[in-house]
Amino acid sequence: MIVLAIDPGYERLGIAIVEKTHTSKETVLFSECFRTSPKLDFYERMLLIGIRISEVIEEYSPNALSIENLFISNNQKTAMRVSEVRGAIIYLAKKSGLHIYELTPLQIKSAITGNGKSSKNEMIKMVGLLTKNTLKNKPALDDEFDAIAIGLAYFAYNKLGV
Repeated sequence: MIVLAIDPGYERLGIAIVEKTHTSKETVLFSECFRTSPKLDFYERMLLIGIRISEVIEEYSPNALSIENLFISNNQKTAMRVSEVRGAIIYLAKKSGLHIYELTPLQIKSAITGNGKSSKNEMIKMVGLLTKNTLKNKPALDDEFDAIAIGLAYFAYNKLGV
């Protein structure tokens, strides 16, 4: 089974493709931190995100989307914009026939480390231990690691979905 995993944002969007088979641990087939320029208006940024997500769906043909639920921050404008990005991604995934699975940050941390209050460093360490990484370059940004963790959490909560 192949999962498209998203850490939503509009300046930085974590994207990962994680695969699980019956015979091996999860494999990271692809990951990136997709960036949009703050110089562009929001609608142009949304368009670029939509195009990139569509390309990834077309290239990897995932079975499901695992996406982080919105973490409400003090900045309501940012929260609203991230919510709009999530909506566009969910639309594209559903249009492509993907099963949608939403996870809270607490669920993701619990699935990866066993502790919902894990630090970023603990998460990054466990992501490395839990995956068979076929990537040429190690992910550099937190958003990318977060997306991989969201994909791994999907499999932790959906063990029978393989």
